[in-house]
Amino acid sequence: MDDLHEVFFRSLSREEVLLVALKESLYGGSWDEIVKDLIARKGGKPYVFKLETRIDEDLDRISKLLEYEKRKGVNLGKYLHLVKETDSGN
Repeated sequence: MDDLHEVFFRSLSREEVLLVALKESLYGGSWDEIVKDLIARKGGKPYVFKLETRIDEDLDRISKLLEYEKRKGVNLGKYLHLVKETDSGN
């Protein structure tokens, strides 16, 4: 039987997977830090990374991902290897 978190991760949009990857690689695994960065960007203050999508949409995506992680007690970053496997055809 598939890992339920893996099933959830595979259902994420490309933009959501990107946010999980950014959280892990640029923000030390912290949703709080990426949210602060997006709010700074929205306010015209200095920010770390420019995302291609709108800030409010990203904040909504983060809210969904954060809620899932809190409710299920899981770090979705653990499933980023699935993206690499899919990209390599494995």
